[in-house]
Amino acid sequence: MASAAQRRIKSISYAKYGYMFIAPFFLVYCFFQIWPLIYTFILSFKGNQANNAAWVGFDNYSTILFGQGMAQGSAATSAEFFKALGNTFILWFGNFIPQILLSLLLAVWFTDAKVKLPGKGFFKVVMYMPNIITAASVAALYVNLFGDSKYYFVNATLMNMGMADPIHFVADPVISKIMVMFIQTWLWFGNTMIMLMSGIMGINPSLFEAADIDGANSRQVFFKITLPLLQPIMVYTLVTSMIGGLQMFDIPYLYHNGANFSKELETVAVFIYFNFNKGTVEQASYGYAGAASIIIFAITAILGSITFYMNRDKDEIAQKKQRKRAEKQYKAKMKKGGLTL
Repeated sequence: MASAAQRRIKSISYAKYGYMFIAPFFLVYCFFQIWPLIYTFILSFKGNQANNAAWVGFDNYSTILFGQGMAQGSAATSAEFFKALGNTFILWFGNFIPQILLSLLLAVWFTDAKVKLPGKGFFKVVMYMPNIITAASVAALYVNLFGDSKYYFVNATLMNMGMADPIHFVADPVISKIMVMFIQTWLWFGNTMIMLMSGIMGINPSLFEAADIDGANSRQVFFKITLPLLQPIMVYTLVTSMIGGLQMFDIPYLYHNGANFSKELETVAVFIYFNFNKGTVEQASYGYAGAASIIIFAITAILGSITFYMNRDKDEIAQKKQRKRAEKQYKAKMKKGGLTL
């Protein structure tokens, strides 16, 4: 028999102290994240001007998605939104594919025990450093390097080498897209590389040793061991990159000098910003901005769910189904025999 003191000690719970420690985070999160999201959802059903609190229902969504709203210029607004959505996906794919390929190559290279590369730590730090620089600073750097006139560094260098006319790195819609893709890749490949390296280092070393003993070459080890076991971290990288890519704002906007922005580089986040900041309060389109925010939120949630569904562990799911079938058969057998569980 346990004494009263022992029972009293066992009954003490420290869970409340844990809740006290995490409470500030949830309070700040609710104030700065949950409430703005709820208010944005409410705003998407209201009129566009701040002094017009009329409830318009799904009119803002109808305008953006189908160009059939009650306001003038509905078709133009819808066309602008889908143009921005297309630009967003182009810019995201254009930076994610080279980013993941380069990061995967470097992660495998840096974690390969056979590669005796001096100064690995230095190269890792250098490659990660762009990720800690603010996007505004990066955009300013590239605009001053790749400006359209002959007075900017790259064009001045090329013209000194004999080129006749300066290249329009900013004004040209195709070149500016390529530049934004390059900047995004340069910013984020170091972070992706570190995550993939952590995934590779988490793989059991005995698997690589066994493959080496069996005479497997580097290509076979990569495709048969490394890549399949990296699936969870690859899914995480894809989802986080997709969330960031669909919300891309700073680099496209700042690279194009803000006020002189071209619609050829407009993303959905820039579309939302322009509708929310149209000069005076009377000119602003708060309802369109709110509706566009909810639409991009829904697209992100749907694509993320599809990604997780397609990459789920099929073996584990099959085992669960098999266990459920076995339990059902066992219960039916026990019931048929007149026994109770």
